[in-house]
Amino acid sequence: MTTTSALRDVVVVGSGPNGLAAAVTLARAGLAVTVVEGQPEPGGGVRTLPLVSDRVGPDEGLLRDVCAAVPAAAPTSPFFAELDLPARGVDLLVPEVSYAQPLDGGRAGVAWRDLARTVEGLGEDGERWRRLVGPLVRHHEDVARIALSDKRSLPVAAVVGGAGAALAAALAVLSTRAGDRWWRTDVAHALITGVAAHTITALPSVAAAGTAAYLGALAHSPSGWPLVRGGIGEITRVLVADLRAHGGQLVVDRPVRGREDLPAARHTLLDTHACVAARMLAEPFRGRLERLPVGAGVCKLDYVLSAPVPWAHPDVARAGTVHVGGSVEQMRQAEAEVAAGRHPDRPVLLVSDPASHDPGRSGRSGLRPLWAYAHVPRGSDRDVRPQAEQQLERFAPGFRDVVVDCVVTPASRMADHNAALVDGDISGGAVSMWRMVARPGPRPDPYAVAPGVWLCSSSVPPGPGVHGMGGHHAARRVLRELGLPVPSLAPGR
Repeated sequence: MTTTSALRDVVVVGSGPNGLAAAVTLARAGLAVTVVEGQPEPGGGVRTLPLVSDRVGPDEGLLRDVCAAVPAAAPTSPFFAELDLPARGVDLLVPEVSYAQPLDGGRAGVAWRDLARTVEGLGEDGERWRRLVGPLVRHHEDVARIALSDKRSLPVAAVVGGAGAALAAALAVLSTRAGDRWWRTDVAHALITGVAAHTITALPSVAAAGTAAYLGALAHSPSGWPLVRGGIGEITRVLVADLRAHGGQLVVDRPVRGREDLPAARHTLLDTHACVAARMLAEPFRGRLERLPVGAGVCKLDYVLSAPVPWAHPDVARAGTVHVGGSVEQMRQAEAEVAAGRHPDRPVLLVSDPASHDPGRSGRSGLRPLWAYAHVPRGSDRDVRPQAEQQLERFAPGFRDVVVDCVVTPASRMADHNAALVDGDISGGAVSMWRMVARPGPRPDPYAVAPGVWLCSSSVPPGPGVHGMGGHHAARRVLRELGLPVPSLAPGR
């Protein structure tokens, strides 16, 4: 293990994409940086590890994406765009269908990356989809700049250049039940609502509408919602390599439970949940972070299948991401139950079958992984596999016949493999439009949480997602305090 006895310029706690983004930015600026990670391997929510179960051994060679699986935000993230993942050997696979929403009766909403094809498939609602989503797609890069900003200095050119108007129009339709009248069919309405459900919060809401508008725009962009060949952990590999190439150190298998566990440093950046960061601070700084409520949770399901999911609608199999929740009202009811601390009988699931797009993800005997999140109340210790399989069997008759095994991680155990996922909260705190702007609290600088201490996780703007911008924004503030320029992130620099 790398030693850290000497005083470092910067210590970063946590090696998720935000922590590594901060570390890379600061190391490239010439600072001495050490990243401290509690797990045996780096990556936090961006790791790919062996998938082993009671019935499937390591010789099968299966891999599972431990947390995130589809980095939809990465291609248009200013941090990752400048870092240039493809130039560094990360192969982003772009499915022809970004996402799909199966419905009863063998029907489905299908969001092809090709907007025109999506419009054609939505029939009576096709033109409405074009009018709502089309402007977002035309301005998708500016939409991403707004969504991934620090919410303190919005990109004015993006706001006034068309993206602002497109976002305002989408929010007007998607943020309240009054907007239900926009749609004529249940298929298109469910298709966009499934995207909104990524927030794991009440539906409809302004925050969920913003998520639907942002991710909906990316779905029809050239980059789509990509998967990573070989698993999302390839992104971590690139970040760690760049950190080390610029003199940074990485210490793994070293949990940090308090300030006494930290190496000495002039600046400390915390890629942790706000409530975890609070434990490392004294008052009044502790109380400020504790005001950000913990959000709803997920139960992680890592399936091993003997064959592809037998979706009733064949085009669902083409999707990189499948939203399993049924109709709009069924999803709204399920998310309302979760928000109230109850387990829905029909939970909302996010599902991805990576071997359908990356044949190398299949095992030696042909087995394949299936990644799934089920939305549950925060801190839930319940194994919701029976409810999840009922949902999957509902839209993919015969699903249970192809299940070999399943590794279940309840929300209450998610923090065992990533301390930032308190109570299974993958969002870094409760999600609302106010909380997306004022996270962890309503302060001019949300990243500076104590003298010499900076928060750089999903608990600060722009919030959850594999984009690295929470870390990059925090690092830029450290550099500004030190009077140092922001370095280039381009390969070869």
